[in-house]
Amino acid sequence: MMRRIVPWLALAAGMTAAISPALAQPALSQPVMRLGTQMFVERVSTDINGRPRRTLASADRVGPGDALIVIVHWRNEGPHPVRDFAVTRPVPRGVRPDLSDPTMQVSIDGGAHWGRIDQLWLPTPLGGVRRAVPEDVTHIRWQVQDMAQPGRAGRFSYRAIIR
Repeated sequence: MMRRIVPWLALAAGMTAAISPALAQPALSQPVMRLGTQMFVERVSTDINGRPRRTLASADRVGPGDALIVIVHWRNEGPHPVRDFAVTRPVPRGVRPDLSDPTMQVSIDGGAHWGRIDQLWLPTPLGGVRRAVPEDVTHIRWQVQDMAQPGRAGRFSYRAIIR
């Protein structure tokens, strides 16, 4: 069986990030939030005793069925604290994210509407509707309902399977 290889480093470099403060700030004191994303592929091999051994490798080349671990780092590099903000990331095409994190919100329409996957519906070609599934997710968002003082950092992560 031939595996299709996807250049994930190029995709990761082109991904856009968004942090949106819930409270409006004056134009001169816009918060400066830095985002970074790391992607790893989880490899499972068998050790000398026959037990599974999990290792993380660079996700520069992955194929269907590979398990990804995506880590999103954020840091307040501005001079002022930021309260109640959201960290939003697009989900690459061909990826089925694990949506078990209860703090994660998803969008199936490019970020126009948000909710848990079981709350979202899509129209069908014949005029009906169907429940959204993980393969429909276009964006993931985490709400940070806390004060991020200057210099404070945090991270979120999720798992995904390459289709």
